[in-house]
Amino acid sequence: MDSLTQAVLGGAVTYAVLGRRLGKRAMLYGAALGTLPDLDVFIDFGGPIENMTYHRGFSHSLFVQAVLTPMLAWLFSRTRTFFDPLFLRWCIAIFLCFVTHTLADTFTVYGTQILWPLTDHPFAHSILFIVDPAYTGPLLIAFIGVLLIRDVGKAIRLNAWMLGLSTLYLVWSTGAKIAIDHTVESALAQRGIIPEVYESTPAPLNTLLWRGVAVQGDRYYEIWASVFDEIDQVQVTEYPRNLELLASVADHPSVQRLRWFTKGQYKAWQDGELVYLSDLRMGVAGAYVFNFEVGRLEGGAIVLGQFDQLEQRPDLERLPLLWQRIFDANIEISMPPGEL
Repeated sequence: MDSLTQAVLGGAVTYAVLGRRLGKRAMLYGAALGTLPDLDVFIDFGGPIENMTYHRGFSHSLFVQAVLTPMLAWLFSRTRTFFDPLFLRWCIAIFLCFVTHTLADTFTVYGTQILWPLTDHPFAHSILFIVDPAYTGPLLIAFIGVLLIRDVGKAIRLNAWMLGLSTLYLVWSTGAKIAIDHTVESALAQRGIIPEVYESTPAPLNTLLWRGVAVQGDRYYEIWASVFDEIDQVQVTEYPRNLELLASVADHPSVQRLRWFTKGQYKAWQDGELVYLSDLRMGVAGAYVFNFEVGRLEGGAIVLGQFDQLEQRPDLERLPLLWQRIFDANIEISMPPGEL
C-alpha cells in the first residue's frame, strides 16, 4: 500500500491500544512505526531487479517483526521489567502496527514475503489496489479527528468506528473478488480458454472494476470485468508473450528470478535492438510498471542485456474510461494488439 495508508493505519491501530495512556502521541508514534517496514526501499540489494524482488522481504516478515517488537517496546516504555503492563501494551501496539502493515501489503498484487526466512515466496491475496481512497479515507478521518478532538473518549470511539469501517471495506472487497473470479472463469470457459495462471486485482482507486491476467502457453489475456457485468460482458483481449525472445537468456539467474517473482505472469517484447521482460500484473497492456532489459540483439543473436529498468507511463487521458467501464460494458479499455 502507499505510505499515507500505512501511516494512518499504523496510527489508528496504535491509538486503539495506547490512546488512553498516551493520548495523541499514540497516533503519531503509530504513524511512524507504520512506515518503518517500507524503509527497505532505501537498501541497495545490488541492482534494479534485486531491489524490486527483495522489497517487502525481511522487513515484512512476521518472524522478524516478532523479534523486533519487544526491543522497540522496551525503548518506548522505558521499563525495568518485562512484566510491566505498559511494556506489554507497547508490545501489543507495535506488533499489531507491524502485522497490519504486512497484511495490507499482502492484500495487493505485488507480493509480500511474510514467512521469511522459512520461505521467500511473495504471498499475495489481491483485494486492494495500491492506492484506494475508500480504504484510506476512514483511517485518515480517524487520524485527523484524534488530533483535533479534545475529548479522549470521543476520539477513541471515532478511531474504533473508522477502523471498523475500513475493515468492513476489506470484507466487501474479498466478496467482490470471489464474485469477479467466478464470472471471469465462466467467461474464459465459454471462449475455450483454460489458463495455466490467472490473477485478478482491482482497477485503480476502486473495487468495482477488476483487471485480470490469464496466461495460456505463449499467449496471455487481459481481462476487464465490473461487479455489474454478466458473463458475456466480460472483456477479454489476447496478446502474444513472445517467449522465443527469451530462449537464449532464460537460464540466467536474474531472468529466472524475474520469472519467479511474476509467478508466471510475464511477457517479452522487443524495441529496436533491446529485449524487455514485463510483469503483467502491474499496469495495463502497453504501460506496465516493471519492465527490464534482459537481452539485446547483437550479430543476429540475442545476448544478455544490462537489466536496466524501463518505465512505461500510462495514457492518463484514458483514466476516465475506468469509471465509465464500471457501468458501461461497451467501454473498451485494453489496447488492440496491433496498437501496442
